[in-house]
Amino acid sequence: MERTVFIISDGTGITAETFSHSVLSQFETVSFKQVRVPFVDSVEKADSVVQRINRCAADQGFQPIVFTTLVSQEVLARVKLANALFLDLFGAFVEPLEHNLGMKSSHSIGKSHNAVSSTQYRNRIEAINFSLSHDDGQFVSGLAQADVILVGVSRCGKTPTSLYLAMQYGVKAANFPLIPEDFERGALPSTIAPFKQKLFGLTIQPERLTEVRHERRPDSKYASLEQCRYEVAEAERLMRRDGIPMLSTTTKSIEEISTTVLQEVGLDKHSAY
Repeated sequence: MERTVFIISDGTGITAETFSHSVLSQFETVSFKQVRVPFVDSVEKADSVVQRINRCAADQGFQPIVFTTLVSQEVLARVKLANALFLDLFGAFVEPLEHNLGMKSSHSIGKSHNAVSSTQYRNRIEAINFSLSHDDGQFVSGLAQADVILVGVSRCGKTPTSLYLAMQYGVKAANFPLIPEDFERGALPSTIAPFKQKLFGLTIQPERLTEVRHERRPDSKYASLEQCRYEVAEAERLMRRDGIPMLSTTTKSIEEISTTVLQEVGLDKHSAY
């Protein structure tokens, strides 16, 4: 079964899209085709969306599913004329909050983006630049400024995790590869040894690692299962010896990995209570 899902917003639609992913993932036997329609901020655009939804319903014989974060009640009312199942995220949460707080919301478009201060935005940009310049151990100067340094074998998920931490949380995350020379020496690279308290290890099952490496270098020693088993075992031995906390990325999403890193390294700024 395949169902079409429209993500409709007067902004970027990223909030509704993220929420929809979480909800729809609970229905594993259904295939969902998602269509994001951002910046629906006028009645004219709303009418155009209604036509798209109705055309989809007629073609497929099923009501499309619509996730929306529309703020304008006028625009929302027009979109709701379409033949679809509507899941209004703002309506579900804003109205109970208004009742609880004893006040009306501002119903202003784009408030979630405007709430980010220029300082917060600048910190995120700086963190992204830092993570890019300290990717894969390519620039060791400035590691003292890192909030966390991810270590692990090549292709275990260090780079995407570093960038996600920077983009979402403004965390200056560097990453450094553990390579066969380190295993032969039986010690952490001298460049990161002084920052042991900032290290967090990522590991991965060898069988998954060989699949990932084959995509990059097919039929190479680098991608062989034997080499992957050796590197993973040695990397984990090094990290255990030095007391570095570690996490297997094999079955974890970037979001799950990043959340664990924030908690383990003490960077979770939202855990005061």
